[in-house]
Amino acid sequence: MPGDESDGGRTMPALEQHERTGRSVVVGLGCLAALWAIGHFLQTYGMQGLAVDHAAIRGWLAGDDLYAYRSLDARLGTGRPPITALLLTPAVALPLTAAGWLLALVGMAALTLAVLALVGTVARRYGRSRGPAVLLAATLALLAEPVRAALGLGQLDLLLFGLITADVVALRRSAWARRRAAWWPGPPDLRPRGRRDVLRRLWSTGAWAGIGVGLASALAVGPVLFIVYLVVTRQWRPALTAVTTAATLVLGALLLAPGATATWFGTVLPQVDRPGPVGDPANQSLAGLLARLYDSASTPVLVWLSFAGLLLAVGLIRARAAHADGDEITAFTLIGLTGTATAPVTTSHELIWMLPAVLILVDAAARLRANPRRPRPKRSTGVGYASAALVTYLLLALPAKWAVGWNAYAFAVIVLMNALPWRPGMAPATPPLRRPVASLRVPAIPGPRGS
Repeated sequence: MPGDESDGGRTMPALEQHERTGRSVVVGLGCLAALWAIGHFLQTYGMQGLAVDHAAIRGWLAGDDLYAYRSLDARLGTGRPPITALLLTPAVALPLTAAGWLLALVGMAALTLAVLALVGTVARRYGRSRGPAVLLAATLALLAEPVRAALGLGQLDLLLFGLITADVVALRRSAWARRRAAWWPGPPDLRPRGRRDVLRRLWSTGAWAGIGVGLASALAVGPVLFIVYLVVTRQWRPALTAVTTAATLVLGALLLAPGATATWFGTVLPQVDRPGPVGDPANQSLAGLLARLYDSASTPVLVWLSFAGLLLAVGLIRARAAHADGDEITAFTLIGLTGTATAPVTTSHELIWMLPAVLILVDAAARLRANPRRPRPKRSTGVGYASAALVTYLLLALPAKWAVGWNAYAFAVIVLMNALPWRPGMAPATPPLRRPVASLRVPAIPGPRGS
């Protein structure tokens, strides 16, 4: 009846408006909670890392040597590359508290985008709504020690994580584009029809792969290992893009600050203990673990190099295998864990790659549970993966002083990089050949010569 249709027409927009309002309220409350958490972390950790960089860069701008500054309490100086110091100059012009809030907001935005890219894909694969999954994952990540420490200390690890995750997205889109091009009959139309079309093609084909790793490698030393991974897996174009990006930024720093750049490469970079003593309990790398096992202020060099070389080889081999099976996320996570384990000094804010490891374990458990054709012994393995994910996250959620005292972070990173599973078929690393199309009984298209 007309009256009923009118009522129904009014009800549906009202329900949609109610749902939108509810989502807006949830997002608003989430943002307020995140701001409160950031303020709490800044007060708890005291922005100690940013305070050193803030004072050193201010002195540098006033004419002093960038790397001559030492803090009064811990006698620590900045170890930032000159290009990073130049990029931090706008934040240094602000008071320390304002600069801490600025870096924290930038880091939180990078973390949110990375969670959206990593968790959203998993949620869609299981037919779940992406919004609640991303909100839950972002909340859990915010409560983890690597994120707490990075925000509270004023470190750049969340920004580096976001830049590298952007390359993960680019490589997956590039693999999808190559796979589609391999199966789609006929040559692709590569003629751009305008600026918007060019941007769309760049996004859809992942042509920017390598830029994120290059930027991260210029801002810090650790991400250089991801360039090594790109070379090992023969992803030549992203590797060349990463090297070119990093070299361009380093060259720019050399032109703008030649003295500081020469000092950093000649003096600061070889000082492996500049961020802190190797034997400090806060150092959760292999070097720190060995130093404490030997009850020494420094690690035995030959022993450390031997075990670090072994871990590096294992990490690269496993990452290459994950890449070959199509799981680029796990490959990058393994490289991140390998860099964390083999670095001379690794503190809690540098353990960010343990978070995607938790996601991978959860996904691996869910995949086994969702596949009823697997035999019972393998299905029970899903419980093991879920338990490992829970234990790893609880370790990250604990107060850092407990985990540091047990050397728990160091052991967890080594175990994860040796035992983290990968998920075959997530995103094929290389496109299939065109020849298998005939086996699917697809009519062949004549070539240019009619063959």
